[in-house]
Amino acid sequence: MLSLDAMTGIQALERQAPDLPMRPGKIRRREFEYIRHGTQTLIASFDVASGQVMQAMVEETRTEADSLAHVQQTIATAPETTKWHLIMDCLNTHQSESLVRYVAQVEGLDIDLGLKGKSGILQSMATRTAFLTNPDHHLVFHFTPKHCSWLNQIEIWFSILMRK
Repeated sequence: MLSLDAMTGIQALERQAPDLPMRPGKIRRREFEYIRHGTQTLIASFDVASGQVMQAMVEETRTEADSLAHVQQTIATAPETTKWHLIMDCLNTHQSESLVRYVAQVEGLDIDLGLKGKSGILQSMATRTAFLTNPDHHLVFHFTPKHCSWLNQIEIWFSILMRK
């Protein structure tokens, strides 16, 4: 059981000058001016049972392709695993056409998925969600309710990371 999510807007900062070391009677002093190198997105998978981050990627964006690549890389870390339970929020990139196609491929399903926005499993977010949450699949997705992503365990890890 893995908890997955993305943390966006992480600032890549560099201090303009090195810290001044501690001296007798003085604490270490940190330079307050910094150089900003833009922002990054951290996409991570948290193993709920062990409390460890299993897979992490730093990307420029948080797109459908980035989410799919993260799921694929996570699954590739343990090919012997027979059942995956992936917990994530209900963001549209987590219920994407490409993710449905990937799950169908992994499951060995040779079925017509339909056309996105028009028919079949790909018709709507609701139909894609129903397919992705099917408990008979090798990959089973569990989506937190809207406005409740804080229930996702990776959010706790992100909170600790931000405080440090």
